[in-house]
Amino acid sequence: MPFHRREAAIERFSVLAGLRSLVVPVFDTAPTDRFAEVTLKNVTVATGITLTPQNTVVACSTPSVSALYERLGFPVAGVESDITPEPERPWDVLLRLAAGDQRWRELAHPATTDVFDRYRLEDSVRTVVNDPVVGDEGGLTPTRDYRTYAEAFADAAGRKWDLVRPHVRPGRIVDIGCGAGSVLERADQEPALRESDLIGVEIARHLYDECVHKKAQGVFQNANVYFYRRNVLGGAIFPPRSIDTTLTFALTHEIWSYGDRMASLRTFAQAIYDHTAPGGVWINSDVCGPDGKDRPVHLTLTATDGLNPSSVRSELAELSSSEVATHVSALSTRARLDRFAADYRFPFSFTTVNDTTVELPFGDAMDFLTRKDYTDNWLSETQEQFCGLEFADWKSLLTDIGFELDPASDTTRNDWIVDNRLAPVASLTTPAGDPVDWPVTHVFLVARRPLNT
Repeated sequence: MPFHRREAAIERFSVLAGLRSLVVPVFDTAPTDRFAEVTLKNVTVATGITLTPQNTVVACSTPSVSALYERLGFPVAGVESDITPEPERPWDVLLRLAAGDQRWRELAHPATTDVFDRYRLEDSVRTVVNDPVVGDEGGLTPTRDYRTYAEAFADAAGRKWDLVRPHVRPGRIVDIGCGAGSVLERADQEPALRESDLIGVEIARHLYDECVHKKAQGVFQNANVYFYRRNVLGGAIFPPRSIDTTLTFALTHEIWSYGDRMASLRTFAQAIYDHTAPGGVWINSDVCGPDGKDRPVHLTLTATDGLNPSSVRSELAELSSSEVATHVSALSTRARLDRFAADYRFPFSFTTVNDTTVELPFGDAMDFLTRKDYTDNWLSETQEQFCGLEFADWKSLLTDIGFELDPASDTTRNDWIVDNRLAPVASLTTPAGDPVDWPVTHVFLVARRPLNT
């Protein structure tokens, strides 16, 4: 829930209780045992008031947080701690709300229920708490380095826009999974789209906040730029037949990976079809699996370009992201396959042919090869499947829903990846030993809703 809504509830509570209050936002920080010091400094910066043990009593219902202030000498009033039997805590009330139990209203203060009702916060909170995709940090995975992703989005924005621009239909243009809004910045510079609405939808809090910040700083010249923080799997975002162009970049493999694979992807594609105006278009650019992804291949990997430990380290989750990156980067390509098999969230197995060669499905081989160098976000990347669908699967899915595929739809191979990341350390053959060409790695889909539907 955004700070300004909580501030409104606190101010209303203060009025109803006959108290005077100063409300100061506490911005999100990485976990630290100096949280109390950070908060006290924040109060001083915001209000000019210095809080000390002599002029302040800390009211807190969380023992671990209370201990941080007690360590600094502050007296602590343990909120609700001396009531018997122990009352329901705020998070208990929140879970009642999320479960649809209206008794939460009996436990919350009237100031809270008033603000929740006026700003329709009950539905928002219920959606977030029950969301199977969004994690505690407001993103897809807690290990993802969003700074790295934002930089990558910005670097590729020009190339992405050049790819889709010939197929964009003016009107209401939506970029779902817009990242930090870099592609919409390019659209904003198009004179032909000056009268169009440019709409960004982003699930990750860090990236959504950056979009809002850019708009506030005047990055966009078009007055009709809007951003929504939504999970597209949570239901319809836009009214039926209201969107002229939908853009998705490197998104559909995440829906497949973090949702229920084909069921979630079909739900997403159907939602796009439903909100697309007749004659409108969905342009999707993403990774994809090779043709014949289930056929067996032999994958030979270099074992001399790094360490080859006798066993796979049992657990990486307790390490920091930099420590994980250091550990994985030090492994040979062959050893990274073992590491990948241990960390990959999807069923993954292979048969050892010899010290450097294994047999496995073609799609699994490419899932490893296209991920093996993403060491900076290793624990995040191993949660995603790149090769779940091949081009034929996409054509079947889209036409079944009702889209018509534009002839521009096709697959491509990223030859830079082949020349620099794959060919130097790996090779593919059939089980009989015949060479297998490096397959396609990406799909570009231009799907139109027919005018008469």
